[in-house]
Amino acid sequence: MEQTQQHPLGLYFKIWFLLFVLSALSYMVDYMHLEGMLRWSLILIFMVLKAGLIISVFMHMMWERLALIYAILLPPLAILVLVAIMALESEYTFFNRLAHFFTSA
Repeated sequence: MEQTQQHPLGLYFKIWFLLFVLSALSYMVDYMHLEGMLRWSLILIFMVLKAGLIISVFMHMMWERLALIYAILLPPLAILVLVAIMALESEYTFFNRLAHFFTSA
């Protein structure tokens, strides 16, 4: 006879409640008319927290092996690092071109 693991329903209700609270907080950012970096920082923080809860509990990543977690989480992290490096390089190139343009004119 094969045994299956079932998680308590209370865990799912707690996660649903946390997702509801995080969603309400993200809507409050718009309702309070926050602007600039504070607005985008809060929106991104709430988005990452909600995605983490969904991935860890509803996609059962909390109970998976570490190798599988690394296989799913490390590639997006590597892409983010590479995008950040490209953004820094683009600013460096842009400012060097501006410096060259104004000195040669």
